[in-house]
Amino acid sequence: MTQQLSPQSRRQPIYTPEERRRRDESPWTIVQGVLAPIQFLVFLVSLYLVLRYLATGEGYLAATWSVVIKTLVLYTIMITGSIWEKAVFGQYLFARPFFWEDVFSMLVLALHTAYLVSLYALDHQTQMFIALAAYATYVINATQFLIKLRAARLEGAQQGASKAFAGAAE
Repeated sequence: MTQQLSPQSRRQPIYTPEERRRRDESPWTIVQGVLAPIQFLVFLVSLYLVLRYLATGEGYLAATWSVVIKTLVLYTIMITGSIWEKAVFGQYLFARPFFWEDVFSMLVLALHTAYLVSLYALDHQTQMFIALAAYATYVINATQFLIKLRAARLEGAQQGASKAFAGAAE
């Protein structure tokens, strides 16, 4: 009779103990923790301005600047995130635990960059629809990272509980 492994026992941990230590010691972890909510706030303001422009035809300049600022914040968080990934996992992008988040991040970057290019080539309404497409991918990507963050916290709590249980059993 073969023993079935539960999904949790088959799944690789997000961090090895050494990666978790490097993550906890890296100043880039704090940078990411600060930039992520800032980016989300910039996104919310910009989303409002873009939707207002599309609904009323007013506020094009404010909407445009808000998307440009959102894009610059995105570039910043992507660069610092790559540095964080190098510090924790030893490679700048596509480390095993964050491979799919990084793949989708490339789409997010591509659409935000397409928006910047559209400023020179397309009409205002099309620019705003590109911004909305970029924002939709950003929401999906942010959700991916939040799910990964939650999984890492649960994993860390589970490892801590296992160590405490093992220590109490000795």
